[in-house]
Amino acid sequence: MTLVLNTATTVLPVDDKERARRFYAETLGLPHRGVADDGSELFGSEGGPMLQLMPVRDGKHSEHTTLSFEVRDIERTVQDMESKGVRFQDYDRPDLKTENHICTTDAEKCAWFMDTENNILCVHETLGRQAEYQL
Repeated sequence: MTLVLNTATTVLPVDDKERARRFYAETLGLPHRGVADDGSELFGSEGGPMLQLMPVRDGKHSEHTTLSFEVRDIERTVQDMESKGVRFQDYDRPDLKTENHICTTDAEKCAWFMDTENNILCVHETLGRQAEYQL
């Protein structure tokens, strides 16, 4: 058996399904695919990776990045997202430092933000090649 990652689904826990749906559809502009039989909200393009927002009752969320979007121009993306109300995280630690919300390594540039449900998300630009998609 061979698994196909480009059709994989990322499942994120959400406390408020409607608030989360608005954030992903309106703020981030992801295509809304509808509602699953279990009431989860589905996002993504036909035949591509999917995002499923799964309502949870316990309020538990991951303490690490749960989803990262590859973008072509991270500086422009951060500015565009900030204009829509997205608040980026800033870090000043020995192992992680951001400047204008962006951390730069030899391989990529990254910027982290939280969705309305306290899931940690990221936009990243891989250095040395162009991203296939733009958020």
